[in-house]
Amino acid sequence: MDNVRRYGLIGKKLQHSFSPDYFKKKFNSEGITDTEYRIYEMDDLSEVFALFENGILGLNVTIPYKEMVIPLLDELVGDAKDINAVNTIKKVGDKLIGYNTDTFGFRESIKPHLSTRKAKYALILGTGGASKAVHHVLEECGITCHYVSRSSGDITYNLLDSQYISDHTIIINTTPLGMFPNISEKPLIPYNGISPQHLLIDLIYNPEKTLFLKEGMLRGATIINGLKMLELQAEKSWQIWNS
Repeated sequence: MDNVRRYGLIGKKLQHSFSPDYFKKKFNSEGITDTEYRIYEMDDLSEVFALFENGILGLNVTIPYKEMVIPLLDELVGDAKDINAVNTIKKVGDKLIGYNTDTFGFRESIKPHLSTRKAKYALILGTGGASKAVHHVLEECGITCHYVSRSSGDITYNLLDSQYISDHTIIINTTPLGMFPNISEKPLIPYNGISPQHLLIDLIYNPEKTLFLKEGMLRGATIINGLKMLELQAEKSWQIWNS
């Protein structure tokens, strides 16, 4: 076996993923020549063990596997244990250890924006693995969160009205709605309840401004996309793999 250190990303539909380019640029800029990062699209998780048996040292995990991967792991650490969602796996000896660096990325990316506002309530659109990281961080900050989904969560989309939107001055889209190439999609919420007091956050980074964020911008809201969070969580993953 060669001496190349191998890492990668597992998920579905990864052709437009941020991670390979990010790590390629990182390796080039830092003169790292013995390491590669690749994407591994899979329709189910049965291939994960084979990747580690073939020399993979660590993986990032994205939609839809952040929760589904947990039964395959030997241990959860830190925030992954608290929220039961994993986006980073490290092989330690013969064990697979699960971490969550989404919490770190989200926490650090929103810090400057939370310090300037007195938000009490947040709406989290979606109930997947990423939504758990968002909920965990906001609750840490003393913000009461409510999940919105089509059929579960704290409230369903069809019950949202403009007053409910008005009362929740932080709204985070954790769904894939609006992600390239489906850029004409957006979460179906009453956007007329959004004001300049609102902070709208989309975990999507491509396109830079989703329709969700554009609707907020039209009404004077502060908007943030998911790029900074992704960069921060990627660096945290790298730190975990190399610690």
